[in-house]
Amino acid sequence: MIEFNKSQKQIQKAVRSFAKGEFEKERVLELDRTGEYPSAIHAKAAELGFIGIHFPETYSGGGLGFVEQALVAEELCAADSSFGITLTMAGYGAECILRFGSDEQKEAFLPGVVEGRTHCGAAFTEPGNGYDITKLSAVAVMKNGNYVITGRKTGVVNGLNAGFYIVLCQTDLMAQPFTSGSSLFIVEADRKGLVIENAGERLSLNMMSTANIIFDQVEIPAANLIGEAGKGYDYVQKFLAESRLLAAAQALGVARGAYERAMFHIKNREQFNRPIGVFQAVRHKIADMAAQIAVARLVTYDSAQVFDNGAGDAATASIAKMVACKAAMAVTDEAVQLLGGYGYMREYEVEHFYRDAKMLEIRDGNQYLHKDIIADAEIGKLKAGK
Repeated sequence: MIEFNKSQKQIQKAVRSFAKGEFEKERVLELDRTGEYPSAIHAKAAELGFIGIHFPETYSGGGLGFVEQALVAEELCAADSSFGITLTMAGYGAECILRFGSDEQKEAFLPGVVEGRTHCGAAFTEPGNGYDITKLSAVAVMKNGNYVITGRKTGVVNGLNAGFYIVLCQTDLMAQPFTSGSSLFIVEADRKGLVIENAGERLSLNMMSTANIIFDQVEIPAANLIGEAGKGYDYVQKFLAESRLLAAAQALGVARGAYERAMFHIKNREQFNRPIGVFQAVRHKIADMAAQIAVARLVTYDSAQVFDNGAGDAATASIAKMVACKAAMAVTDEAVQLLGGYGYMREYEVEHFYRDAKMLEIRDGNQYLHKDIIADAEIGKLKAGK
């Protein structure tokens, strides 16, 4: 049983109140259709401290931990999966600056994200490679004291409305292993040579833009290098572990939101003059859904606490994401089934919870990648005699 302290319970209550007042079903459906970003809601969320609650107060954040960040994500996504995921992804990649950047970089870029004035986009993946970032075609070379970046990136979250990007490039083509020659950079969106293209309409979350970016001799100052040259791959792997914990919290919220809507339906939908919730087949479905959510909650918040205690690792994050996303997929699928024909209709909401759950399952690596990460860690323990 997870016990939250008084402050964390207050955060839950505040987020629920915000979402209840701001998340309008009709607005969700409209923005998902038009692809417009919910700017006004984002601004209000930032004003209330929900965007950067895990960032230090020095950079306008809440100065709290990942458990609090997970609470915000769960509550927003339970209220509405599309709004929730979009808002909690507004600073996607900014943690790379927070964890590995210089004080000057943090001061220059983080407050804008936390205060809702700008977005961050992470440009790691490349066409044809999926989440395999061990082989990069994008390169950054030193020229007259500056770096010049050439290459392409795909699937850049917040790509169309980001104020800056976190970009992974190869800086040493002769490095062995190749991953030891990659570096991480901050690239402002107004740099000359950037060509930003809409990646196209997706199955879900169209209000959260995704772009393909061409870097055509984009020149940036050497001060835009994050951390040390050659450490980019390691930095990204650590960021992805943190991002996967966020995905777990989002998936937990998505599962809970779909479950709550299914519960409302079975209490109010009647067949044979009785609510359908009295039938054993329906009751057993509800029991399975509740159990899956309970397991996802335990794994997600245990992993968040481990992260806050400084003991987080890639395998722990992968377990949390895999378990929570499986729960989200199963619960949203069952919610659609329980609502029957209504579950397939946009106005009854559970169909877009189902679509959003699928995006979470794919984002930051699918279940097969996570199984490899977990297996590597477990087999490594055996070899080490642990």
